[in-house]
Amino acid sequence: MAETAESVTQPSLAHEARHMSGTDKPPTASSRLPKYQEIGSCLMEAIATGEYPPGGYLPSESALMKRFGVSRVTVRLALNILREANLIVGHQGKGYFVCTLQAVQDLGRLQGFGELMAPLGVETRSEVLSAEIVTPPASAAAALKLKRGETALKIRRVRIAAGETMSIDVSFFPMEIGTRLLSLDLTHADVFALIENDLDIEIAFADITMSVAPVEGDVGRLLNLEPHEMVIRTERLTHDISGTPIDFEYLYVRPDNNQFKIRVPRW
Repeated sequence: MAETAESVTQPSLAHEARHMSGTDKPPTASSRLPKYQEIGSCLMEAIATGEYPPGGYLPSESALMKRFGVSRVTVRLALNILREANLIVGHQGKGYFVCTLQAVQDLGRLQGFGELMAPLGVETRSEVLSAEIVTPPASAAAALKLKRGETALKIRRVRIAAGETMSIDVSFFPMEIGTRLLSLDLTHADVFALIENDLDIEIAFADITMSVAPVEGDVGRLLNLEPHEMVIRTERLTHDISGTPIDFEYLYVRPDNNQFKIRVPRW
């Protein structure tokens, strides 16, 4: 079904991203964190701000010992923090390789983008590409249990972590929820957090379907993919505590930016 759109003003569209500044300074003696955690946080921020970009190497252990004035044991404990966050990989004889920023999604838990990225210690934000009243496609209308001809609010966002585009989100909301979201800060807050904290709607669960699909429309350009490359496409239908569907989304992510995990019982 073709979509018909009516432009909607979204106050957050004019918000600019906040920039990190001074985050790569060595930790101070006044900090209460253990020394290795201070150093780990410092190195995380240096990776996030591009001081140590993906595809390169961190300074050697000896260089880090000298920089921070600590023992090799302390440096290695700090590097373990980065390893556990999937930010670096140790290469014997070469040092520590900086990986592409990668989100690890636990499929057994419903999380917003900011919650998902929080363990990596990087700044996250969204760029709202559009916010429109539309006659939604049949899949979205059926998922949200809309009547024939009923409209929905469609919001398209680029999700960004540490300055890197991680996903493209295309969301459809019933009008009574979508119009209220428009007055809120969609740039710096997760939609889940806004729904729960500002709209006072308790989220209960989501039905998720995942597939590998060719890039389509401007998704490839936004994710910096070639036309022949593939994306992971997730359909997610979120329900409130009463079981009412409140948010139907298509999420598009690069395969190399995401890992998925789930605990599967034998019985």
